[in-house]
Amino acid sequence: MIIFLYGPDSYRSNQKLKEIIKNYKAKHKSGLNFQSFDWSSSALNDIKNILSSVSMFDEKKLIVVKNACGAAKDNQGKMIEILKEKKALQDESVIILFFEAAKPEKSELFSWLARHVRMVECFESLIGAKLVNWVKKEIEKAGSLIEAEALEKLVSFIGADLWQMHNEIDKLVSFKAGEPITENDVDLFIRSKYDTNIFAMIDALAARNKNLAYKLMHQHLSLGENEIYILTMFIYQFRNLLQIKNLIDAGISYDALAKKTGLHPFIIKKSWPQLKNFSQDILKKIYDRLLSIDIGIKRGHIEPQTALDLVVGEIAG
Repeated sequence: MIIFLYGPDSYRSNQKLKEIIKNYKAKHKSGLNFQSFDWSSSALNDIKNILSSVSMFDEKKLIVVKNACGAAKDNQGKMIEILKEKKALQDESVIILFFEAAKPEKSELFSWLARHVRMVECFESLIGAKLVNWVKKEIEKAGSLIEAEALEKLVSFIGADLWQMHNEIDKLVSFKAGEPITENDVDLFIRSKYDTNIFAMIDALAARNKNLAYKLMHQHLSLGENEIYILTMFIYQFRNLLQIKNLIDAGISYDALAKKTGLHPFIIKKSWPQLKNFSQDILKKIYDRLLSIDIGIKRGHIEPQTALDLVVGEIAG
């Protein structure tokens, strides 16, 4: 039997993975027939050997294989051949769980698993009412309640990053000790993912107001923000602008943008006035340039402060 879990929402896919492993270990106490692999060149032989061996204590085997869809093409082909040879789809004595920490690019193994495996689950990022309901249920599972206004603000602050959301829920629930979470609690403890000062900086760049953009940037730095965070927020917002601009140029209405993009309406609202100062081509050039600068920083080719000054100078210049 084969199970395939993947998707951009790595928090929920990891929770599902943990649940399957926990249930398996509860039934198969020895633990000797459980193996987990992060993909490597040796994984093929290891998996083949495990499938060929006799199970100890007459237990069902569980083999977890992580990120195999990103393997070299020839290795993916060999993996498929092993699965066919060992009749892994039909063999109920062995569970092979393929786990991808994101939504992989189309590949031979991905396509084969998607076509042939019956137990496939894709964890898309939660948006809208699904995200709100998930957060509310997680708070209730943690033993607390949250007021409607506080719930809306918490979701707007954090968005679909469920790893961060989990941490923030723990923080709020611990602080309230059984009392309902209020809007003031969210304001006190949670820092918005959508930093309004970042929007102000983008506004200044859009208006080609270089002096104001520099001033706002250095205010951020003086408050303890690091250069990498600011650059990451630039990349995040210009990716949003490019995505929204592409949809607008394709004839999508303002009211449909949040649903089409998966972005919170707050982001759409803040981005809308910035778009009038950028064409689609300019946005693409800026976004590509930001990615190039980000790579330059990570490879040590450019200092972060120099990179930020370069970004502001090029966009607002």
